[in-house]
This record gives sequence, C-alpha cells and structure tokens, in this order.
Amino acid sequence: MKKAILIFFLSVVLVSSRGIKPDVIRSFCYWKTNHEASQTDDSLAKSMQLNHMYVRFFDVDWNPYANEPLPVATIRSVNWDMEKMEITPSIFITNEVLLLASKKQLDSLANRIRKRVGSVLEEYQLEQARAKAYQIVQKTYNSSAQDHKIWLNTDSVAKIEKQKIKLNCKEILIDCDWTEKSKKNYFYFLQKLKMNFPQYALSATIRLWQYKYRNKAGIPPVDNGLLMCYNLTSPTDYKSKNSIGTSKEVEEYIVQDGYKLPLNFALPLYSWSVVFRGKVFKGILSDYEDFVKDTVRFKKVNVDHYVFQDDVLIGDTYFRNGDEIRTEKISDAEIKKIIGILKSKIVVTDQTRVTFFSFDKKYINDYGIETISSYYSLF
Repeated sequence: MKKAILIFFLSVVLVSSRGIKPDVIRSFCYWKTNHEASQTDDSLAKSMQLNHMYVRFFDVDWNPYANEPLPVATIRSVNWDMEKMEITPSIFITNEVLLLASKKQLDSLANRIRKRVGSVLEEYQLEQARAKAYQIVQKTYNSSAQDHKIWLNTDSVAKIEKQKIKLNCKEILIDCDWTEKSKKNYFYFLQKLKMNFPQYALSATIRLWQYKYRNKAGIPPVDNGLLMCYNLTSPTDYKSKNSIGTSKEVEEYIVQDGYKLPLNFALPLYSWSVVFRGKVFKGILSDYEDFVKDTVRFKKVNVDHYVFQDDVLIGDTYFRNGDEIRTEKISDAEIKKIIGILKSKIVVTDQTRVTFFSFDKKYINDYGIETISSYYSLF
C-alpha cells in the first residue's frame, strides 16, 4: 500500500509541475446480475471512450440458518471485452456480516471470495474461448475443399484458445458501508483478503460520512478508495428532497482534504421514483416516464411530485388512488457542482478513475453521450 501511495503522490508532483490538466480514467459501474454481449453496449462504451468497468461479481450476506457469511447472487456471465477494457471485480458485503462473523469465519470468507472470483473469471475465459473456437471451426469448414476437410473438435480448440485470453483485471473492489462498531472486523478482513489476492490491488468504497469522519470510521488498509458521492439519505425518508443526493449535501461532507488514500470518484447517473402512502414509504419504481406521459392516472403536483389518480398495478405491486410519487434524478447542473466541489478538496491525477453508476442504456440515453463525456472532461 505504501508503494501505491508513493506512486500516487509522485504523479501529483509531475502533473502539478507541468501545469497540465490530467485526463482521468473513464469508468462506469455495471451492477446487473448478467451481461450478455451486445453491439449496443459496445457502441455506448466506445462512444464514451470508456477504458474501465467496475463489475459486480456477487454479494456477501449473513445466512441466519447456516449462521455464517455466504456469497449470494453471483453474476451469471461477464461478456465485456477485456482486451479493450479493464475490469474490476466488485463484491458487496453487508455490514451485518462484519458485526456477526468471527475472525475464523472471516478467514474462511476471504478464501471463499478468492475462489469465487477465480471461478467467475475462469468462466469468462471459457466463454470467450468457446466463441473464438466456434469461429475458427466454422471458418475451417467453409474454406476447406470437400475432399480435404479438416474436422476440428470445438472443445479441443477452445482449450487452446483459453490459454491465449488475457485477463485485464488488476484490482478487486470491496463495497461495504462499515460502521465504527464493525471497522475492527472489517479492517482485519481486508488484510486477510489482501493475502488471498497478492497479484491484485485491493480497493474499498468510501462513503461520504466515512470520508468526513475519518477519525471515527478509520482508514481501510487498502491500496485506494472509491468515494461514493450518492445515496446520501434514505429513500424511505418522506422529508428527503432527493435521496440520490444534492450538491449541497456533498459540500457538507467534503470539508477537508488530506485523506490518506488515493481516491477515485463514483457519481450517480440514474433515476427512480419513490412511492409513499400517507407519508409512509411503499416502494421504489425504476422509471418515471409513465408519470410524465400519463396525465389521466397521474396528477402532477410540482416539478418532481405526482399523485396516483386511480388504483394501479405496477409489476406485482398495487398502488392506490392518492399515493404520492417523488421522482429523483441528479440534474446536469447539480452534477457539475458536485464535480467542482470534489476538485476543490481532492487531488485529481491521470490515474484517477471517474466512474458513473450505473451502466444502463436507459440512463445513458437519458443524459446523453456528449453530456456524460463532458463530465469526464470537467475533471
């Protein structure tokens, strides 16, 4: 970790001495449980000149029946082209795990995570190898004369191709909202995890409260941190103006510099709608366009509030006449203010990753490729 920090500060000195505005590393978070290769995703990534992706590999939660922490919801496939883009496997761990697990269980968990990450990466290599093997076999069949046809076995070709596929993966990210009570266990676990991944850098998410109250929260023993600049209040809070976040809230947390880790940034690029019944939280809807378009079933109260005008079934949930809807999205102006606040207190270099949550064509099209690209340039 000392070596990583030294390199970080040397790069700061070099950039400062040259007076050159650094080009940050363009990144996104991919948080779905499956990624099927698509030309649309490839096109969007290329248009925004992305060269990095945090990909959620799986979660870790406390299993009350087994009375131990267990990995859950493993991603079914990873089809990003690692020859063009670096991938950082990301693992979300609940704070409950850290509060309840013994050190022996954390030792075992670190080993399980190593094995599961390795399994997902190996499956990626196999998928890519099978695809290339199929192309090779088909090309051989189509190009060979009928009487000299070379019958190749796809599986045997795949084994050879698998050895050629390089994993552009240099880091593991642990995502956890640890607390003052759980930090001792968490930091112990991170040290064990580092031992299980000697060939990788280890990074951890840093919530804004952990950044501001670093004396209480502590500094995790990792190589770098990912500062999470969103989800500052709970969406269940009826009084919240925007639970995704506001520039004013970010400014209240970014009041000092000198954090003892190189920091990357994660900013919000998504929207949702929160539903209340009698000021009591009833659920989150992933969309808001229906409320804007449908003036019969939904009545607009103000710029970001709507009311159900009828009983409506959305998915598996019934909503009633009179239920309130609060639509939430970070505006273009707010994102630019947040970027300005971050730059004013935290050093940015050409090794700084700026990542947006999350990679989804709906959100990307909503903001626009040119607009998103301009955010990277503002750093």
